[in-house]
Amino acid sequence: MLPDLNRIKVFYFIFAFKSAGLAARELNITPSAVSQALTKLEAELKVLLFTRLHKKLVPTSAGEALFQIVSPFIRDLEAGIGKILQAKQVPTGMLSIGSPIEFGKSYFPGIFASFRQIYPDVVFTLNLGDPSKIFPMINSGEVDFGLVDAFLTRDQMHGDFGIYSSEPLIEEEVILACSKKYYDREIHGDHSFENLAAKEFISYQKSSLTLRNWFKYHFNRFPIGLNRVMTVDSHQAVINGIKNHIGMGVIASHIVGNAIEKGEIIPVPTTKKDVINKISLVQLQDKVPSLTEKTFIRFLREDAKDSDWSVKFFDQS
Repeated sequence: MLPDLNRIKVFYFIFAFKSAGLAARELNITPSAVSQALTKLEAELKVLLFTRLHKKLVPTSAGEALFQIVSPFIRDLEAGIGKILQAKQVPTGMLSIGSPIEFGKSYFPGIFASFRQIYPDVVFTLNLGDPSKIFPMINSGEVDFGLVDAFLTRDQMHGDFGIYSSEPLIEEEVILACSKKYYDREIHGDHSFENLAAKEFISYQKSSLTLRNWFKYHFNRFPIGLNRVMTVDSHQAVINGIKNHIGMGVIASHIVGNAIEKGEIIPVPTTKKDVINKISLVQLQDKVPSLTEKTFIRFLREDAKDSDWSVKFFDQS
């Protein structure tokens, strides 16, 4: 059984000062209360902690051993409480964030570095994945908040959406694209549902959800039996597959802006405007954010307003 922790605290200061009187002054209690607490602790432990010699307290071997156990705990407790109190005044501690894979890899290391120049006591854990991974992590508290792709989220189930708050943060144009060589060989300017749905595709997931959502948006119908010639889990891998003429894929246009301008990659338009994918900030509605979390989210919002963010972080084509 654990001994009474209040008596352990009294013992710690008696040992530290080698005096019941000085311990009483430190604890703001009477010397009598200190002596009583020590006597009760010794009775509780059934061991003598100090030898009383001419009004002096000399630690026994048991007292020495107990102090070695208690001392690190007291020091760590003091330091920990100091950090807790500091976190109420200045951003500090760990932030855990969920993010789409390509967006997170390209964007967050830079913004983490910028934030830490202002708040060096903040450290980060970045969890990368699609919405099916990020939503449960938000729900369980494994991440403080997450960024998710609205276009990829559509038609996916992640439990009760009512428990989340969602704030659109960044918008990106989503296109179906292929290489010029593939376009000239297979598309021939025919952007009809029947022609496009019969071609080869590079998919993010086995479900082809992103591809299916693109067809649903542009033609109001889902294709059946898409010919997926390559399935990957990386936006960049889809782009590389396109550049190697494997087939068509759904990508964010700003990532391949240079390749589109050079005519190396060809967007496949329809009569509708291109899909706008919203990368949204998602949190639990009932969660009370810490000062660190609120400060970083404010920093994130301000950074997202930068009109050159897509060029700065993604235009690697």
